[in-house]
Amino acid sequence: MIIGVGTDLCDIRRIEKTLERFSDRFIDRIYTDIEKEKSKRRAIPANSFALCYAAKEATAKALGTGFRDGVFWRDLGVDNLPSGQPIMKLSGGALKRLDQLIPPGMRAKIDISLTDEYPLAHAIVIISAVTAGNPT
Repeated sequence: MIIGVGTDLCDIRRIEKTLERFSDRFIDRIYTDIEKEKSKRRAIPANSFALCYAAKEATAKALGTGFRDGVFWRDLGVDNLPSGQPIMKLSGGALKRLDQLIPPGMRAKIDISLTDEYPLAHAIVIISAVTAGNPT
C-alpha cells in the first residue's frame, strides 16, 4: 500500500551559488556525514549535493510534513546499496513520523530514484507499507 509520494526538482546552479557563499556552513546544516563524504569525492560536488537536496525534499513531502513537526534535514540521508541503488535512511523525527504512518504488522519500504541533467537534479520518493515478512 502506498503511504506517500514526493518529488522535487532542484536547480544545480542554485546549489553551486549556495556552496560558494556559505560552503561548510550550508553543508553541515543540510547533509549527513555520508552525503558530505560522497559528494566531496565527486568531480562536480554540486551535482551530488543537489541530488541529495532534491531527495530530502521529496522524502519530506512523501512523509506529509515537509521540514516541520520534528523532521529535520539531517534526519534524511541518501546512501547506496552495494549495487549502487540509492536508498534513503531516516533517523530522528523523520523516522518517528514514518513509524506513525505504517500500519501495525507492516514495515516501511522507501523507493527512491535520482537523476540529473545539468542544470537540474530530480528525485522521486515512494513510501509503501509492505507485510512485515515480505523481503521486497
